[in-house]
Amino acid sequence: MKRKYWFICLLVYASVASAQNVRERLAKAVEILQSDVQMKHAILGLSVVKTSTGEKVFEVNAQTGLAPASCQKTITSAAAMELLGPAYRYQTVLGYNGTISNGTLKGNLCVTGSGDPTLGSWRYESTRENKVMDEMLDAVKQSGITKIDGSLIGYDGKWEKSSIPGGWIWEDIGNYYGAGVSGLNWHENQYDLLLRSGNTIGDKVSIVETKPKLFDVQLESEVVSAAKSTGDNSYIYLPPFAKNGIVRGTIPVDEKAFVISGSFPDPSLQFMATLKNKLDSGNYMPRSFSVSTEKEIPVFQTIKTISSPPLDSIIYWFMKKSINLYGEALIKTIAYEKTGSGSTAKGVELVKQFWKEHGIEPSSLHIIDGSGLSPQNRVTADALVYVLEYAYTRPWFNYYYRALPEFNQMKLKSGTIGGAKSFAGYHTAKDGTGYTVAMIINNYDGSAAEIVKKMYAVLDELK
Repeated sequence: MKRKYWFICLLVYASVASAQNVRERLAKAVEILQSDVQMKHAILGLSVVKTSTGEKVFEVNAQTGLAPASCQKTITSAAAMELLGPAYRYQTVLGYNGTISNGTLKGNLCVTGSGDPTLGSWRYESTRENKVMDEMLDAVKQSGITKIDGSLIGYDGKWEKSSIPGGWIWEDIGNYYGAGVSGLNWHENQYDLLLRSGNTIGDKVSIVETKPKLFDVQLESEVVSAAKSTGDNSYIYLPPFAKNGIVRGTIPVDEKAFVISGSFPDPSLQFMATLKNKLDSGNYMPRSFSVSTEKEIPVFQTIKTISSPPLDSIIYWFMKKSINLYGEALIKTIAYEKTGSGSTAKGVELVKQFWKEHGIEPSSLHIIDGSGLSPQNRVTADALVYVLEYAYTRPWFNYYYRALPEFNQMKLKSGTIGGAKSFAGYHTAKDGTGYTVAMIINNYDGSAAEIVKKMYAVLDELK
């Protein structure tokens, strides 16, 4: 009995000593970080707990709201997994109204969107652009329609018309990572813009083409040629629903087809234009195509329902590749499924309410979008850790954990916007202790790559 008692005491002592040792190492590493010249005007938020118990190991400004950048995706993902469920699928419905007589549809071909952000995405075999279009064309054929004596109408009124959340900045909107979200999304609402530069620094850069071709949009280049190896320093300025945009910045000299990526100003219209072209190629020739934002969708006969991959697969790419579009779709989807109104504001309200019911103070989650792209978001390191700890207890945790990228040999979501860098996730130390960690730095000076190295030096103390 005495031997067992002393063994237990030894384990307890070793655990306490280990925790103290980690605290001391973290404290020293944080002291070095905060004395660095890059941190002179910056603020650090850091929270570390033991994953299995939630015991606080170390903290610095853990209750201070900071811009979390894409680490906010961990919050949206966990809420979506709970409120929608890992098996949730979006539905895009193709049908018609009117009658079919001798193969001629005397009526309209209709498409109703539910905000599926994967429709036309290249990330899943079932959602690829050609596959979706072929399935729709085949469904029309199988319904007995050989000609359309009517129009092609897309309905995206289940969601609010505004496609961009408040707080997004001008340099982001129009570029692929600032893609707005619609009731009918297509090809992740992005396209490639091919540019040709001159042979001399300062030469004008011309536009070659867009892939896929933008519908009813004209872009003007104000981009100039810069030195070799300077990379992509250009931005597309094209607001939602605009017909004209400008490209500014620089690309290297001697480029024949330099690619930058932009976002569709009107995703629903782009989708409908693509479907119209596909129908025309099959000689169905609808008279016209349009997008309706009416909330009341007329009754029509369904001929095809296209389902998205399940939510757990969407969450995988959302966090793994940090796709902002997916976050904004999820926020609006939560709102629509719970209230019948697909708005960002309502979705954010529901996410905050969900976390309030699970122990997170609303004041620690000042969020205005689902992706973290807005620099106006403010989240505490403790709130991020609490979300991660909650996810750890849920039956869908394996999907969530698998979706986290790997940085610094740790499972961490990263976040980057102007002057802000963050990491949040999990790590198991060599001694088998599991840690949950969130680390945010705002307003650092100098290179993002350099501040990341210094953040890794702190996180290394958990190894």
